[in-house]
Amino acid sequence: MIDAHHHLWDPGRREYPWLAGAALDPIRHPYTVDDLRQVSGADATVLVQTVSSAAETDEFLATAAASGGFVVGVVGWVDLTAPDVADRLAALPHRDLLAGIRHQVENEPDPDWLLRPDVLRGLRAVAAADLSYDLLVSPAQYASAAEVADRLPDARLVLDHAGKPPIASGALIAWATAIGAIARRPNVFCKLSGLVTEADWTSWQVGDLAPYAEHVLEVFGPDRVLFGSDWPVCELAATYAQVTETARALTEALSGAERREVFEGTARRAYRLS
Repeated sequence: MIDAHHHLWDPGRREYPWLAGAALDPIRHPYTVDDLRQVSGADATVLVQTVSSAAETDEFLATAAASGGFVVGVVGWVDLTAPDVADRLAALPHRDLLAGIRHQVENEPDPDWLLRPDVLRGLRAVAAADLSYDLLVSPAQYASAAEVADRLPDARLVLDHAGKPPIASGALIAWATAIGAIARRPNVFCKLSGLVTEADWTSWQVGDLAPYAEHVLEVFGPDRVLFGSDWPVCELAATYAQVTETARALTEALSGAERREVFEGTARRAYRLS
């Protein structure tokens, strides 16, 4: 199994604006690779950025290099609006472990931020470097996510957390329609991740998540869906083991070959993992 989405952080060393608020107190403490090894059943993992920081990306790449093959890829951060994105990517230490780039687009007030000329230029540089780009977007940005996939057909795009569906409210149709439109772009993959924290943190059940997971698997197909734990964010609602067990329950109707795609094969292709 490849866990295609997890994080590490240390609030004592760096500020994480998104960790503000009493509701996130339970996870506002350091998480290390050793902590992950203790709870994870994965054979390999992909470490994903948490803040807009080139320094964090350098640290994550060093962490991956020292992990003995456990962290096989890093989705880092680069300023996509910089004119020298290609040079910045080429100069990164342990460049061979860089699998992709991500920016917290959901925090950008402009719904068309992805379509800005300077951002598109940066995304082209990411694609030219044979790196994936993770789409972390809000519902207001679904349309621009679909359009950027059209404008950059050679880019590999990975939709994080199934677009963060409104599971807690039970709303389905608007999200399903938008995700179906994104899925029609063949260069977009989708992570089966982050669902437990979009549900009610204290009372969720597998059945609450099922309609959303089923829709993702239907419109993308198992060969474009990849499992991610979203640890340690998931700990707000579930343990790592519970997330894994839930993902297996949500994919039990698939064939063995299809489940291997979701839990390993798709991650290898989306992130060019060796």
